Amino acid sequence: MVTVEVSPVLVEKRLGAGEIACPGCGVGLRPWGWSGYRTVRDFRGLRLGLRPRRSRCPGCGASHVLLPITVLLRRADVAVVIGAALVAKAAGSGHRWIASGLGVSEATVRGWLRRFAARAKGVREVFTVLLVQVAPADPLLPDPRGSQFADAVAAVLAAAGAVTARWPQMVGLSPWQTASGLSGGQLLSPGWPRSPINTSRP
Repeated sequence: MVTVEVSPVLVEKRLGAGEIACPGCGVGLRPWGWSGYRTVRDFRGLRLGLRPRRSRCPGCGASHVLLPITVLLRRADVAVVIGAALVAKAAGSGHRWIASGLGVSEATVRGWLRRFAARAKGVREVFTVLLVQVAPADPLLPDPRGSQFADAVAAVLAAAGAVTARWPQMVGLSPWQTASGLSGGQLLSPGWPRSPINTSRP
């Protein structure tokens, strides 16, 4: 699975030109059909259609789904909605209040918060390293926020800001869309983070 920009037109253009690299061997991926159609929820339950592009590597033969950075892997809500829940929790809100405000079930929000909390230390470390790598000299690191959860959220926001500052073409993306791209859509997936993030290109 590979995360790609929001615009399907740009994805098609880059895919056709072999500009999207296979994460396994680095060879340019080629078009190879589509994944199944599904819907994801935006704010207040608005449904958005999603049918990710599939690709195949002519080098190693592996196939990859091209997942837009607007979503996270195997999540029914867009990244900015999940990010809003994480920010609210970091500020001290409970899952019931968050669920009511976002129009999402309490069980769903509780699941997001528990999954993020379980990996908060690793998320903070990965995004703090990223911040140091991409920011100008002597980057301003986030102050401690009183909990590992809040520290991790602050690190994600700071790193996303640094990435946007370094690559102006990413201006306009939300910090959580940026975080989705940087994590390969796996911000809330089992086993992530497990390796450094590649910051050689946006």
